[in-house]
Amino acid sequence: MPGSTIQSIERATAILEVIARQGGSAQLAVISDITGLKKTTVHNIVRTLADLGYLHRRPGDSAYYLGARILNLARIAGDDDRLRASLRPALTRITEATGFASFLAVPSGDQTLYLDAFDPDGDGANSLVGRREPLEGTAVGLVFLAFMPALETRVRLRRDLSNDGVTDARLSEVRRLGFALDLEYFIRGLHCVSVPVREQGEVRAALAIAGTKTELTEARMRDAAWKMLKISVEVQQY
Repeated sequence: MPGSTIQSIERATAILEVIARQGGSAQLAVISDITGLKKTTVHNIVRTLADLGYLHRRPGDSAYYLGARILNLARIAGDDDRLRASLRPALTRITEATGFASFLAVPSGDQTLYLDAFDPDGDGANSLVGRREPLEGTAVGLVFLAFMPALETRVRLRRDLSNDGVTDARLSEVRRLGFALDLEYFIRGLHCVSVPVREQGEVRAALAIAGTKTELTEARMRDAAWKMLKISVEVQQY
């Protein structure tokens, strides 16, 4: 109905559309010029959108970029197939480089969703595709919590992550290393390594390998992590 729109929502969506049309990022002044909104108004709206995870800024860059939360909405609306297709080569390369089954996962709400797997030996890795797991405890979940601040904040508002071993120190270690290790925390006898995959600077997905603790020792995990990081960087989209 005419006149029934909420002005703040209308302005926020207009700003998101401007940023999308500018290639996924835009300066505040550009947003103001195109929308016709005052800079102070634009600043207040983009700050709120950033706090919610719909926009983000990069260190040393004053532009605003589309954030992980809005990119995940696009994924939910049908972007999963694109991610599978674009990252399938990375899965095969990781398995060839490490000798272990590899997995592709994305954040879905407050959980992890497995989109794809590659296991040439057919030992059951594909059964994980479509499965959801909690963020807490898993290597993949640690990657998302460590590198997606809006997701971490949202989850912390709902539950105490420290009860599940997700301490500030553990997340800081993941950020420092660039990868996450799960040494039997989630499943007894199973080790897992995970690295982030970025798109336009934002973490969109995670790549992982898993194996028994006798086969995938901690030393092999760390060696595999560096190989996986190299592959992840090579497939990142800017």
